Amino acid sequence: MSKTILITGGSRGIGAATAILAGRQKYQVCVNYLKNEVAAHKVVDEINHNGGKAAAYQADVSNENEVIDLFQRIDKDFGNLYGLVNNAGILEAQSRVVDLELDRFQRIINSNLMSCFLCSKEAIKRMSTSYGGAGGAIVNVSSIAARTGSPNEYVDYAASKGAVDTFTIGLSKEVAGEGIRVNGVRPGFIYTDIHADGGEPNRVDRIKESLPLRRGGQPDEVANAIMWLLGEESSYSTGILIDVTGGR
Repeated sequence: MSKTILITGGSRGIGAATAILAGRQKYQVCVNYLKNEVAAHKVVDEINHNGGKAAAYQADVSNENEVIDLFQRIDKDFGNLYGLVNNAGILEAQSRVVDLELDRFQRIINSNLMSCFLCSKEAIKRMSTSYGGAGGAIVNVSSIAARTGSPNEYVDYAASKGAVDTFTIGLSKEVAGEGIRVNGVRPGFIYTDIHADGGEPNRVDRIKESLPLRRGGQPDEVANAIMWLLGEESSYSTGILIDVTGGR
């Protein structure tokens, strides 16, 4: 029987690439999205057209009630949940800290960190052997910004991802004895449209020559790391963070 995974923010970029790769690897894929229904269904249609099984689920994963409802819908449609990819997140316009407003900082924290907490909590209730589950795997999508701090651009985003790293390590130790592995991936400069959200759609091209590999990354390259952490090939790994950063 195919294993079921949920990918938050699965309608675009790294999330979409991960969903499509998971479908190829015969997982049943639940694609969560917030607003872009057309893009989410395009991902689902590609998976189903190629012989996989996928469905799209709209939910704001920074809202506790919507997260609870999301997981209940997946319970009904797919049954047991094996894996969770906490990929949903946002970026806002480049800014120095002194110019940031509190509302923006709170939006970033809610979208990038609280969503990770809320979805992980519901997943544990279904995966943990302490709750009658069969175990599973969680992969949190962080960022190289957690290491660099992203000064003069996205310190709020970097702070949220640093918290995701700490959450990943702590949670991995809590649930290791309950059959759940928790790991993370830190993408670097990847060609996705999140850079347009930050006001610089060509940011990767500006930075790529400063990277040891002299190029930006592709969403598929991050998806490969995520799927390795979800699968049995990484069965002895928990609490680790894989950098997919071109050597930065």
